Amino acid sequence: MCARFLVYEAIAISLAAMLSLGELTFSLENPAEAGGHSWQQPGTGPQKRDPQALFAKGQTALQNGDLDTAEASFRRVIAMDPGAGAAYSNLGVIAMRRKEWDHAILLLHKAAKLEPKMAGIRLNIGLVEYRRGNYAAAIAPLSSVLRDQPDSQQARYLLGTCHFLTEHYAKAVSVLEPLWPSMSSDFVYLYVLGNAAHSAGQTNLDEKALNRLVEVGGDTAQFHLILGKAYLNREEPERALAELERAERANPGLPFVHFNLGMASMRTHNDERAVAEFLKDIAIEPDLPDNYEQLGMFYQRMERYEDAEKSFREALRRDAKRPTSYFGLARIHQHRKKYQEALRAIDNALRLAPDSQSVHYVRAQILTNLGRRGEAQAELATVKKMLESSNAKSIETLGEDRVPNPELTKEPK
Repeated sequence: MCARFLVYEAIAISLAAMLSLGELTFSLENPAEAGGHSWQQPGTGPQKRDPQALFAKGQTALQNGDLDTAEASFRRVIAMDPGAGAAYSNLGVIAMRRKEWDHAILLLHKAAKLEPKMAGIRLNIGLVEYRRGNYAAAIAPLSSVLRDQPDSQQARYLLGTCHFLTEHYAKAVSVLEPLWPSMSSDFVYLYVLGNAAHSAGQTNLDEKALNRLVEVGGDTAQFHLILGKAYLNREEPERALAELERAERANPGLPFVHFNLGMASMRTHNDERAVAEFLKDIAIEPDLPDNYEQLGMFYQRMERYEDAEKSFREALRRDAKRPTSYFGLARIHQHRKKYQEALRAIDNALRLAPDSQSVHYVRAQILTNLGRRGEAQAELATVKKMLESSNAKSIETLGEDRVPNPELTKEPK
């Protein structure tokens, strides 16, 4: 007879609702006890207790950081009972600890199928999608957790951040604003909420968040960095420069200070300083793709196409899911009349940014150059429909008007 676990509670990684030095930080909560559940199979003596003992051994090993022992224990449990969803969930947690995100998501989806009522599994799925940069894919599982557990601060904070990063600003505000009583002293929360409110046109909340940010921030380098970012998003680059320079004086090696000084310098038309600041940040964070992407856009505007292409490729080498870099490469190939290469690049951009007006417009141009006029007309019709639905007077430019937020998405060290 196939043995069967009745129920086990999963060990879940929870999102710590804080950001330190601009990096998302996670902590492991103590796992819930698995007692009170029964294991039924024929036989007597030690055999009857083996599966529970193995599961408990795995839990203890996972708590103690002994991932190899934990993995072996949970795999033996699954060998006895392929329907043990909690064991699959804990194997997913082990993969998360090892930062094996693709493997983790497969295990967690298996666990969720076997234990659909276990909210901790869905929270972990959302967390893994976040860590993989799939912010849109994280929204559904996190939303389901919040429906089941409206008081889950971790799920609410992460869901609101995902809405923010996918540019659904009104949704971000509606999810994040209820956290105000418990998080209005956290200046990164205030930054995200205020920025979302600003982009959603909610002026009163924007001002409220900014005033509170100034009130609670203190005089740390991290605070001046975040306040500078807030001013950048409010299109006040001079005030942003002043705050970012304070952050630099307090801690010249603080990650993202020079990146944001570069952004502010671009917006004050100090191109020479912008390049210097991005290069300084590259020296501190050589694997941050945002620096290379911003340099690529700068070089492209300056018609330094070789430098621009190199920078965009460096960005994509570090993160292959950057539509702005593919878009930049498409424009470079288009300028060089290498239309097949341009089409391949713009198709990659379209796959990652299907709602971008500028991507559809440039694709129409490239298709026209290739003599594929019917497809080009279809793309232009798509652009027209987008403009009409948004009441926009001109085509939005991909990436150039956006202030990136790598502080919210960078992999913790």
